[in-house]
Amino acid sequence: MTTGDVVRVLHPAGASGVVLVCEHASYHMPSALQALGLPEDMRRGHAAWDPGALGVAEGLSERLDAPLVASTVSRLIYDCNRPPEAPSAILERSEGREIPGNIGLDYRTRADRVARYYLPFEARVRAAMDAVQAQVLVTVHSFTPVFMGKRRAVEVGVLHDKDTRLADAMLARAARHTPLRVQRNAPYGPHDGVMHTLRMHGLTRGIPNVMIEVRNDLIATSEAQAEMAQMLAGWIRESIGALEVAA
Repeated sequence: MTTGDVVRVLHPAGASGVVLVCEHASYHMPSALQALGLPEDMRRGHAAWDPGALGVAEGLSERLDAPLVASTVSRLIYDCNRPPEAPSAILERSEGREIPGNIGLDYRTRADRVARYYLPFEARVRAAMDAVQAQVLVTVHSFTPVFMGKRRAVEVGVLHDKDTRLADAMLARAARHTPLRVQRNAPYGPHDGVMHTLRMHGLTRGIPNVMIEVRNDLIATSEAQAEMAQMLAGWIRESIGALEVAA
């Protein structure tokens, strides 16, 4: 494993051709930012990170023999799945609540966050993909069972942008691998601005790519994360194989 202040890379020499990315892996906030003035529940809750996603991504890295690039800083500091020009890269409100340390930031402060947190992450993803001549990109996320008072029916989301190849293959094979409720582009989709990593590192290279979203109550323990990773690994592997056969 290699590490940096804002990003770490697990299994950098993975030989499968798959590269994994977990943009919302951590709720850590650098002490200089004084936790953005947030109460404990927001600093540790889903607003700050994707609970369980890192454990699943680490399990996938091992099972797929794939490098994993993971952020080590809360998305409330900077959301590494957003481009610098996106207002949602540094949120002033999340889930209806203010984020005091992000309100009214001037251009210089925003630019400093981009330079400190986003650019090193983006460069590490690019380097990891170049190092193994990446053939497939998979990003790993989790979501809450209830959002803004509404319960979500989906349990596993398979998300894509314009390149639907891997998502199509996975959705066609979902029932072989899991009894969970699987949906396309849910609970988010391209219109929600969540496709930055797929666009930046998948579409530009012309390689199959997909975002996996797992409901976080299904991966609340290390055991559950390992089980989910085991299931997803088989599902992803078979789906990639189907693309290779079709080609």
